[in-house]
Amino acid sequence: MMETVRFWTSLPEHLLTSSGVRPNDDGTYQLRKSVEIQEDNTAYYDCYVTHSTLEEPIIKQWGNYICVTSCISAGDSDSGKHSLHYLYTIQSRNSTDRMYEFSAVTLLDDRQIDSYSSTDGVRTPKQDWLKEMKESEWTAGADKLKYDGQYLNKILDIQMKTFRHDESDGHTLQWRIGCEVETDSGGSLSVLNCINEYGYDGQNVTSYNWTSRRWSASVSQAKVLEEEWNAGPVDRRGEDCVEWLKKYLQYNTSDTKVTSLDVYMFANKSTTDSGLLTLTCLATGFYPKSVEMSVREFTTSLPEHLLTTSGVRPNDDGTYQLRKSVEIQEDEAADYDCYVTHSSLNTSVIKQWGEYICVT
Repeated sequence: MMETVRFWTSLPEHLLTSSGVRPNDDGTYQLRKSVEIQEDNTAYYDCYVTHSTLEEPIIKQWGNYICVTSCISAGDSDSGKHSLHYLYTIQSRNSTDRMYEFSAVTLLDDRQIDSYSSTDGVRTPKQDWLKEMKESEWTAGADKLKYDGQYLNKILDIQMKTFRHDESDGHTLQWRIGCEVETDSGGSLSVLNCINEYGYDGQNVTSYNWTSRRWSASVSQAKVLEEEWNAGPVDRRGEDCVEWLKKYLQYNTSDTKVTSLDVYMFANKSTTDSGLLTLTCLATGFYPKSVEMSVREFTTSLPEHLLTTSGVRPNDDGTYQLRKSVEIQEDEAADYDCYVTHSSLNTSVIKQWGEYICVT
């Protein structure tokens, strides 16, 4: 099952464009769903996927979404760039003495590393290297998630009051905190951006600007919080996020292992024109994140504006993947290839598409 989610609220299917489940050339399947949004939309989006092969759902952030025309892809970052995000959700249903159900997940470089639920009060590691942390550090991280949940409980009460909502109706508050950093060759770290924003029942309500150090409400019902927080101390959660990011990177050394990069080529019938084929190049299993891929016609690279790209996305084993596609005439005789370079390779990989596979 795949859902496109805005502030943790699933978008209705009639707003989405779906490819339907399609076969890959290796016997597996793929599914793509899309939604159009305003270019300046600041909402938080993610993709929520469940499958019989997964023990836990996969959540992929689209907060920094990919724009393949004029924007820099969030997936094209250098290997020296890292991010940490906390995603919190609290619901007013099934409350006991106005203590609401709360859950959280932590994402390091777009990969889930833990989960927490107020139901059992347990923080569960999702990466083996987390088990190497000092007990005091692991406990401090769990205490942070628990404290944040208690804090979020108070904010949900305030929001329901300002919206004049009753808890019995069932309302949801989401909170996203994050930071992005870059390390240079000497190991020095610089902060690129920090995020602190709230969503209530699927809409953005308030966010923090790390440049001006001011809160800004997106709806009138959040003005109470904006005024209160702007009159109080400067928010330091961004700095706290950076400190935890540094700590996690110290332990996350297993990701530096040498990995095997695989490149696949396949073609599908176009979903928009029966006379066209969609040629796709997929590179997967590489680490670090930085990679270069060109789709070439007679060894000449096609311009990026003609291509559709997935951006660099994480696999569940700590490696990454990148997919690029182009539409061509079904009877076109041109020779195509996929040209991939990566730091783990001694020479570039070139996969020819002259004899491509057509999947109907």
